[in-house]
Amino acid sequence: MSTDYIWGNSHPYNAYSDYFKKKYGQGYRKIAVNAGFTCPNRDGSIGTEGCSYCNNKAFSPSYCDSESSISEQIVSGMAFNRHKFKNDTFNIAYFQSYTNTYGNLDKLIQLYSEAIATPGISGISVSTRPDCISDELIDFLTNLAHEKYVCVELGIESCFDETLERINRGHTFAQTVDIVEKLSDKGIVVCGHIIFGLPNETSDMLMLEARVLSNMPIDILKIHQLQLFKNTTLEEQYLRNPQYFKFFSLDEYIEILIAFLEKLSPNISIERLISEVPAKYLVVKPWENTPSEIVLNQIVECMRAKNTFQGRLF
Repeated sequence: MSTDYIWGNSHPYNAYSDYFKKKYGQGYRKIAVNAGFTCPNRDGSIGTEGCSYCNNKAFSPSYCDSESSISEQIVSGMAFNRHKFKNDTFNIAYFQSYTNTYGNLDKLIQLYSEAIATPGISGISVSTRPDCISDELIDFLTNLAHEKYVCVELGIESCFDETLERINRGHTFAQTVDIVEKLSDKGIVVCGHIIFGLPNETSDMLMLEARVLSNMPIDILKIHQLQLFKNTTLEEQYLRNPQYFKFFSLDEYIEILIAFLEKLSPNISIERLISEVPAKYLVVKPWENTPSEIVLNQIVECMRAKNTFQGRLF
């Protein structure tokens, strides 16, 4: 097996951190901000209950307070993360909580512009839904991308409409495909989020998902194992019908993740392979004593032991 893959190093998967450093000459960090958005399936436009698995508090840093301005949150976030990064790190303002393109265009431009204007910020990453991005906003982001780093992060979650309906996403996979193509055609970096272990999804479905995603113009992928958060609709569903849920053991997750990566296009960079939140938010805690760094090391070690790599079966 070659130790020099098409992404330019011997790491067994195409890590976005390596790609970013190669392209921009430095590492990056995301400074999360809460701009006070909601979602169309929370405010009644589509629904009121939200996605069945969602509890934003579980992954929102303590400094993210929508009562503070965007620039104030960024300054606090830089201070909060300072010990983890070098001074020359490429800082990205990460609009994370809820649907960050769901609002008046002028207001959106104001918020993004405030973030870009904050000293030390070199770009923005905007987390949103496939059904909440207007053509006018795409035009603005396209122009901004000529000067700054711009990434749109889409909650894909699943390629199967029956799953999307089951978890109350309120959009179809066809809408995901459409917006990914629109963004890519404009040269905007596209990051997709997917979840392993959603109710009723099988291993075969995940393997098919690798093929489907590989044929889309996605630049970056974030993969999360399903985590059951307290105070969510999914918790209620689990308590009624636990047989429909699959919470992977660590060994099971590593095995299915590697099988997925083998079938995934090597041109898609991987930004995240696991999700980690404080245990106090979780109903089920299969990995609560295993830090993410150890899990990631185990994934790499297992891939090397298997003599395999991302895209081997693509």
